[in-house]
Amino acid sequence: MNQDLSIIQLVMQASVVVQIVMALLLGVSLASWTIIFSKAMGLRKVKADNEEFDREFWAGRTLQELYGDATRGDGPPSPQERMFAAGMREFMKLRDKKVADVPTLLEGARRAMRASYQREMDLLEARLDFLGSVGSVSPYVGLFGTVWGIMHAFTGLSNLQQVTLATVAPGIAEALVATAIGLFAAIPAVLAYNRFGRDIDRIAIQLETFQEEFSNILARNAMMATPDASRGVGTAR
Repeated sequence: MNQDLSIIQLVMQASVVVQIVMALLLGVSLASWTIIFSKAMGLRKVKADNEEFDREFWAGRTLQELYGDATRGDGPPSPQERMFAAGMREFMKLRDKKVADVPTLLEGARRAMRASYQREMDLLEARLDFLGSVGSVSPYVGLFGTVWGIMHAFTGLSNLQQVTLATVAPGIAEALVATAIGLFAAIPAVLAYNRFGRDIDRIAIQLETFQEEFSNILARNAMMATPDASRGVGTAR
């Protein structure tokens, strides 16, 4: 490829509209890569924190001890730990109010955990829609730049007496760069969106499973007749 048809030269010689499209796509691509890296590290940390709390939960410690650790705020808690704390907090509030009906106790804890679950899912899915939008819209934005560039190139060629491949090729090449940049922005965004979607689905299944297991544990504890409500919660086993 000669110097006249280098990528930099093509971008510099493109029309103003095509250059704006290219700049927009490059900015969107940079933003999507920033989200991709931050989301990948965030999901990796969430999975590690959930696994750590899961090991502690099934290690035989009492629910009171686990709740105390969760409420002390020693380090950022995992989504699973926050959901546990929400359910445990509501369960203990109802027990302190002398509510003895087991279905009422369980329903209150379940409502609190469902609300916590929804908040956690909103956090996990944050900015994921941006990647989806970039993956679906960027190729069309790039195509718009290409169509505009080709129109601009052929408009300029209409003033020439003799048209050759050497006069047509640069204008078309300039326009096609916009489509290439659009695909460059879209492909990583689509791949990341699909990968993160699968990871979030696995985390959601893990949280839902924990909610059911913890509800069963609370049900067993609620049916235990103890005079002291604060001691009415046993171990996770």
